[in-house]
Amino acid sequence: MVTMRHALMYIGGFERNFANLTPTTSTFEGSDGQSHAYPEWPSSANGLRIGYMEKAGKKFVAVRVADDMADVVLQNEVVLVPGTHFGFGVRLSGEPTNVEDNVSILQLLEDIIKKNVDISEELLLMRARFKASASAKK
Repeated sequence: MVTMRHALMYIGGFERNFANLTPTTSTFEGSDGQSHAYPEWPSSANGLRIGYMEKAGKKFVAVRVADDMADVVLQNEVVLVPGTHFGFGVRLSGEPTNVEDNVSILQLLEDIIKKNVDISEELLLMRARFKASASAKK
């Protein structure tokens, strides 16, 4: 299996920003009431790019998933579980976080698909592209 580099990026507080999230959103309203631009995705991120928000109680939730072909805003957020969803030893921060654990990212994508069955068609296509890329020979 080829190791792909995925990325997770903080895109604001859930309660303040989720209702206005679209596939073209590139800013979020901070707790200071100001608009903040998303940082650039790492140029090395050649796999999935997951946007996440923080809910009250320090819960981080995936709300947006993108690859080179699609950008999907989730109807139902998925709580991020360290280790299970982005590998061990990976810490979330204000800067985009690189993840090289295909198994964990695939598990996150599977959990996202299960919780978002109404919009699963594009997510299933994304999973198929992910699996094809991850299994491709270098």
